Amino acid sequence: MSTLARTDNSILARWWWTVDRWNLAAVAVLAMTGAVLALAASPPVALRLGLDTYYFAGRQVLYLGLGLFILVCTSLLSPKGVRRLAMAVLAGSMVLMVAVLAVGPEIKGATRWLSFGAMSLQPSEFVKPALAVTAAWFFAQARLQEGYPGNLVATGLFLMVAALLLMQPDVGMTMVVAAVWAVQFFLAGLPIVMVMGIGLAFLMASVGAYFTFGHVRARVDRFFDPSAGEGYQIMRSLDAFHNGGLTGRGPGE
Repeated sequence: MSTLARTDNSILARWWWTVDRWNLAAVAVLAMTGAVLALAASPPVALRLGLDTYYFAGRQVLYLGLGLFILVCTSLLSPKGVRRLAMAVLAGSMVLMVAVLAVGPEIKGATRWLSFGAMSLQPSEFVKPALAVTAAWFFAQARLQEGYPGNLVATGLFLMVAALLLMQPDVGMTMVVAAVWAVQFFLAGLPIVMVMGIGLAFLMASVGAYFTFGHVRARVDRFFDPSAGEGYQIMRSLDAFHNGGLTGRGPGE
């Protein structure tokens, strides 16, 4: 890549000199680390389920390659192209979330997936980045253009997405989306009093979710007392903390 001159107008050269290379490197390191951990931890689970030893590791590598390809393709877009793509993905994902409520199967008390033959799709996963980019653009436009209702539009989009998520119900995803929206609103110039009010609302919503949704209450209870239910993942996580110490024991150990 060092042979690409700044005067080179090819697509590859423009991409290389404009992309956030530190961020790209961080993503690559995280992706490779995830692949190594999947290779080390997934074989026992695959064997326990009667699958091929590297079934989950192979799928991880396959989806990792697909994800990196999409990442590079997206990074080639102009800012206007990114905004348009985000809006299209947000609109499509919200339509699919409505479809989930109508025809999606219920799994462990929640309806979050759409099945297309052998493939399953969770539309709310696409909503997260799409809403973040779209809301950021509206917040920015509100600051750049006096009288532009960007804050109102961004808040309205968030409320619609949150309503669809709670109807599934997916409280965890709702809290993630709400946290991203709140941070963006704060950075856009939200008064500190309103920030404190939103924080209090989040706290009250968390308590309300515990008493309203049985699966939320069960997960919280299992976190504090894994032996009280099917806390397999939590028990294995605690075992890893206990046995690994501060420096760990290495992949697969």
